Amino acid sequence: MTLPKGLTPGVWTLDMSHSEVGFSVRHAGISKVRGRFNEATAEARVGDSLADSSLHASIKTASFDSGDANRDAHVRGADFFDVEKYPEMTFRATGIRGDGEDYVLTGDLTIRDVTKPVDLEVEFTGIAVDPFGATRAGFSAEADISRKEFGLTWNAALEAGGLLVSDKVKISVEAAMVKQEQPAGQSNV
Repeated sequence: MTLPKGLTPGVWTLDMSHSEVGFSVRHAGISKVRGRFNEATAEARVGDSLADSSLHASIKTASFDSGDANRDAHVRGADFFDVEKYPEMTFRATGIRGDGEDYVLTGDLTIRDVTKPVDLEVEFTGIAVDPFGATRAGFSAEADISRKEFGLTWNAALEAGGLLVSDKVKISVEAAMVKQEQPAGQSNV
């Protein structure tokens, strides 16, 4: 499988200051709560083809931020992420299919030491060289997961029926990856 136009072999790392790892989940059956994780790292090792490439990402669970301090403390606690015991969640790519701008990236997502396969719908948004000479690649990705499958089972019943927090969580990623310069004589992959 050929590389997207402009993406070149080498090591690419996430520029978190220009990226976002977000989520949304339905609350009380009527509204969506959105938020993000403020600390994440990712490294893509791009080979001569996508089949020869790899991606690994890590997200600090304590960086969970929904804009509400009380909710954030609850979600960081033992009922959800239990950040003291499980400080990171990870994603490791296992395969990719598609071409041009649209791909499906398959990988193993690990939350609370539970690993499940996840398919991310990925859009390659292009390549740019910034004013400082860094080569950047952009990607948008989305996936829906079942939080219960990862041991995130806390909930509360609603008086009118149903549950406070939906099982389905939408993950959304806007990633700016920066190509790392390799010292002379070193392999890119």
